[in-house]
Amino acid sequence: MDFLLPDRLDDALAAVAARPGTLPVAGGTDVMVRLARGRERPPAAVDLTRIPALARWERSAGRVRLGATVPYTRLADEAAGPLPGLAAAARTVGSRQIRNRGTVGGALGTASAGGDVHPVLLACDAEVELVSAARGTRRVPVREFFTGPGRTVRAPDELIRAVRVPAAEGPQHYAKAGRRGALVVATCSFAVALWPSRGRVGTGIGAAADTPRPACEAEHFVAAELAERRLWQSREPLPESVLTRFGELAAAAASPVGDVRGSAAYRRHAVAVLARRSLARAWHDHCAHLHAKSKEEEPCA
Repeated sequence: MDFLLPDRLDDALAAVAARPGTLPVAGGTDVMVRLARGRERPPAAVDLTRIPALARWERSAGRVRLGATVPYTRLADEAAGPLPGLAAAARTVGSRQIRNRGTVGGALGTASAGGDVHPVLLACDAEVELVSAARGTRRVPVREFFTGPGRTVRAPDELIRAVRVPAAEGPQHYAKAGRRGALVVATCSFAVALWPSRGRVGTGIGAAADTPRPACEAEHFVAAELAERRLWQSREPLPESVLTRFGELAAAAASPVGDVRGSAAYRRHAVAVLARRSLARAWHDHCAHLHAKSKEEEPCA
């Protein structure tokens, strides 16, 4: 197997176009393990980490464009302001060494159902930016990106160039259940993001189906409840009945199977618990922000 080390994006695109089956490497924390164990035998692999254009992130017009090879460590350290949920998820990935190598682009490329960043990307309605030498650039909503276990809409001659994420306008929370408190692959995970200007709550479920997925019915339910009860500006806590039903609908959106990390029944139960807790914490932070803002706006005595 040839291992290619381009320092220009055009050269990387030419490589994947010229040799069908060429494997992109954007960190290698998953890919190199599979290669070492003989699970994949591609004709070539192309390392993307030396391409400067893929290693940058920038914020403009209320969105963050995160290059495919920005490592988790930089994401957590540099982009926590506009991307708090994604930064929180990045901090839970493996060890410091893994976070120094692993990338959001690599996680999207391997499309593991248990990828830590996937639920947050779903909750934030992110877009994946794909590029090929022949067809140029296209953007795919992350909710349409995953097509099956380890499969995505990425064509063989395309590379993931970046992911575009709306900058946070409200609290975001990510939580996962696992067999240990740290250095653990998620048994299941859940993300929630509040979007007050849209009256919307975004969600994402990980490791509880064959692909990462949103809890759409839970989103619709809680958005309707917040609107009908006029809670967005009230600073009132969410009723326990709303939190409970939200958790139930999130669990219903999952399609878990059992494995060494947990049974299907446990995963479904855990999704309900994580969803309920995540929404409660996000709403508490939202109300605290409104309270602090009102204090700042009070006239001096």
